[in-house]
Amino acid sequence: MYLVQSRHRPAARGITGLSEAVVDLSAVRDNVRTFRRRVGQNVMAVVKADAFGHGAVPVARAAVEAGAGWLGVAHADEALQLRAAGLRVPILCWLYDVSELVFLGDVEVDVSVSSVAELQRVVSTPSVHYVHLKLDTGLHRAGSAPDHWIELTRTAAHYEALGAVTVRGIWSHLSHGDSADAVQSTRQLQLLRTGVGLARRAGLRPDVVHLANSSGAVTLDAPDTDLMRIGAGLYGIDELGIGLRPAMRLVSKVAQVRRIRAGEGVSYGHDFVADRDTTVALVPMGYADGIPRVAAGRASVQCRGVRMPVAGRIAMDQFVVDAGDVAVEPGEPVTLFGDGSAGEPTAADWADWAGTIPHEIYCGIGNRVPRRYEEQR
Repeated sequence: MYLVQSRHRPAARGITGLSEAVVDLSAVRDNVRTFRRRVGQNVMAVVKADAFGHGAVPVARAAVEAGAGWLGVAHADEALQLRAAGLRVPILCWLYDVSELVFLGDVEVDVSVSSVAELQRVVSTPSVHYVHLKLDTGLHRAGSAPDHWIELTRTAAHYEALGAVTVRGIWSHLSHGDSADAVQSTRQLQLLRTGVGLARRAGLRPDVVHLANSSGAVTLDAPDTDLMRIGAGLYGIDELGIGLRPAMRLVSKVAQVRRIRAGEGVSYGHDFVADRDTTVALVPMGYADGIPRVAAGRASVQCRGVRMPVAGRIAMDQFVVDAGDVAVEPGEPVTLFGDGSAGEPTAADWADWAGTIPHEIYCGIGNRVPRRYEEQR
């Protein structure tokens, strides 16, 4: 196993800190390989939002090393960061301002286009070479409405014939991709197939057609697409139980310990009042670090191999757990979440306690929590 300190907040020499998010890059590689074996398509590793809080550059490198042929990002600065780090595989960016196009074009980043007006703005930036035309097949978010699609493809073919741009891809986005029932996804696939046929009739010959997300790649039979866009699955969010490995564990240390008597309350408002004499331990993380405040009263952590419930409100920088009669000392390791193999909570557990999804738990871990990278062999 080797360890690498993240760019997020490097530790000062001799100081390890109280809390950190540890990212196992071998899990990222394994997850890419799992999808490639199972689906047999090329992978676009989606590393937007700093790779769901895991660290975009280290995760992107690991994904590419495992065989991902593309990277996907939401914002322009995310694409520029990857290029600055030396990653050379194709990158697709789907949310950008017209003022950012020249920078994306200069480093050969593909951009998504949903309308003739967007296409014309792209064409007015000569450095942009490749676009992916997006068809709205049912998500009703970004993408060309079907009744505008013929105009968009014909205009794109015109500009391509002039050498102004190349349509490298055609794509869409599933609305029910996280569902094991592929009925709606199949309808969207049929619409995309029709859209691709119309694009070809207009004279376009895209290199790639892509629709499926992590779950959709497994549930949707789409042999005529070329790429699967793997976001959640890249980080081990295993919505379909296909054997993915969570890549992050969030750990801290007990900062303080005290004994309280029955009837004494803990934290703001005394939402928790001890029903017995007990030991409480202070964990130095809070909602400013991404620990969801609404999870109080349901959440727990693991310390000394024991699940300890959160006692009282989660504050900005800290929360308290009820250790009972377990002998706990300051400096004891605390696991907030991991892969669950040692009985610790998982990110999915925290999502359930907070009434959200694991994606939000990972993305919410703040920048003052340093990321550390390891390889488990």
